[in-house]
Formats: sequence, structure tokens, C-alpha cells
Amino acid sequence: MRTFVRAVVSGTFAALAVVTAIALSSPLASAKSGFDSSYGFDRTWNAGMRLVRVDLGLKVTEKDDVVGYLLFDYKSPESGAKAVPASMEFIRAKDGGSVRVVVQIPKMPGYHEQVLVDQLARKLRSEYGDPPKTPPVSPPRDAGADGDVDGGEGS
Repeated sequence: MRTFVRAVVSGTFAALAVVTAIALSSPLASAKSGFDSSYGFDRTWNAGMRLVRVDLGLKVTEKDDVVGYLLFDYKSPESGAKAVPASMEFIRAKDGGSVRVVVQIPKMPGYHEQVLVDQLARKLRSEYGDPPKTPPVSPPRDAGADGDVDGGEGS
């Protein structure tokens, strides 16, 4: 029985050592929050910039509306007067209409990112109304085995 207990304990410690080694060797995961905006790139970018600069009064340190990113100094009541680096990224979807917005504030708890995401979503809705409806995508028509698209008899 003792041999069995030792084997189990040894196996547990070995597994724990492997998990610890993997956790310590991998880079720290940075939290980030995001949402998909169907208001288009220009409206979403402009609303994000106004949210950061005007509504929140934060300092923009770098921006690029062509590539779609905004770097700024984030301040909150929790951080006191000290500003921490933050970013807002605007990623165009392949369909061209929607935009993925990703907010990252690595030195703050994740809920700060979510608060900014929620504020941007509310700002877009209040300034532009309900998001535009995206047209449904029709499935491609099947040509069938004989290559006849309309399914009728040949001409």
C-alpha cells in the first residue's frame, strides 16, 4: 500500500512540476476586451477618438486612422493621478462593414477595458441610433452535377 501511495504522490508532484514549468515559461496573458461594431470604420473610429479625448479627457499619445489604432494614457480613480498606457484597436472585417474594437489596459484589472468598450457601444448607439442592419448573405447557388445553374433543360 505504501508503494502505491508513494507512486501517486510522486506522480502528482511530477505533474505539478510540469504545469508550473509551463506556466512560468509562457508569457503573461494580457487581458483585453472587445466588441463588434456594425457602424462602419469611420463612425466607430471617430466615436472612439471622441470618447477618449473629449468625454474622458485622456491624453492621446499616438494614433493612426489608416491602420486603426489609438494609444492613450488611461487614468481612473483607482490609479490616482498616475496614468497607465492603454490602446484601442479598430480591425476592419473582411466584409467591409463591421469593425472589431479591442481595448487593452494591461496594468489595470480587466473590467476597466470592459467599461471603455461598453461606453463606446453606448456612444455609438446614442449618436448614430440603432446599428445598421447587415444584409443577409445568400448561399452560393449549386450548379449541380451537370453544371446547369437554373436546373432546367438545356437550350
